[in-house]
Amino acid sequence: MINIALFGLGRIGVMHAQNIYLNNNCSLQYVFDINQALAKKIAKKFNSISIKNTRIAYTDKNVDVIFITTPTSTHIKYIMEAVKFKKTIFCEKPLDLNIKKINQCKKFIKKYNPKIQVGFNRRYDPGHYALKKSIQIGEIGKLEKIIITSRDPAPPSMAYLKVSGGIFRDMTIHDFDLIRFYLGNDEVKEIFATTTNLSDLRIKKINDYELAMCLMKSEKGVICMINNSRHCSYGYDQRVEVFGSKGMVISGNRRDYASEKFLGSKTAIKRPLLNFFIDRYEKAYQLQLNDLVYLVQKRKNPSS
Repeated sequence: MINIALFGLGRIGVMHAQNIYLNNNCSLQYVFDINQALAKKIAKKFNSISIKNTRIAYTDKNVDVIFITTPTSTHIKYIMEAVKFKKTIFCEKPLDLNIKKINQCKKFIKKYNPKIQVGFNRRYDPGHYALKKSIQIGEIGKLEKIIITSRDPAPPSMAYLKVSGGIFRDMTIHDFDLIRFYLGNDEVKEIFATTTNLSDLRIKKINDYELAMCLMKSEKGVICMINNSRHCSYGYDQRVEVFGSKGMVISGNRRDYASEKFLGSKTAIKRPLLNFFIDRYEKAYQLQLNDLVYLVQKRKNPSS
């Protein structure tokens, strides 16, 4: 049994709390949030203990994992504290919005040789992961192109966008991770990115963007494209294509259930796309947690 202390009980934190609670290999020992009333409520719901001070979790030798889902600006603080107590760490992305701070953290924690898993959950999606396997076994031959489409059904709140770090560090960051996942040791050497605002001018007013496109080339010549949008009228559009010398594999969109209608006036009518990232990547979040359990039990490194 893996004992976990969870810091941060926003929307994503509560989702992780539920997954931990439902996982037979995990025990949610402690929950922490600056909103103590919320912490007590969540602790009661998931049979845990709410704490007012994170040090309680750090000093409890029975706690195996510190699970960080607090605001981005606090991530490095909790990581640097947790490593001192030899805890395995899960931290939601991004580690920070400042690369200098991230590098300073990396330098600080190196002497502790910690096990840290960052919350890039999409590589755990069964469809997306199947593409990785196709590349590894040579099913599509020599990898030539990676094309990712990632469009949100609607933008987050303006309050969130103002502190998110912008579309690249908040949204595209997931797709950058998938590109690295598929490329393996083949590093990106060229990148071109462009952005625009055409519909939601509120986003423009805070110096962010609603549409983005990235074109990259790896050292081995693989061309990669990422297509992002903060809005999509037909739902949560999540597709990945890997193309090679012998074929192509696509990870497509998900619906609540698969069906098609063929009527006199219309044909091939499908159910709408799932409309929320927690629903679309529900299985990915669960498998990500399973990998963390494996990491702790077998003392292995996270997925790469």
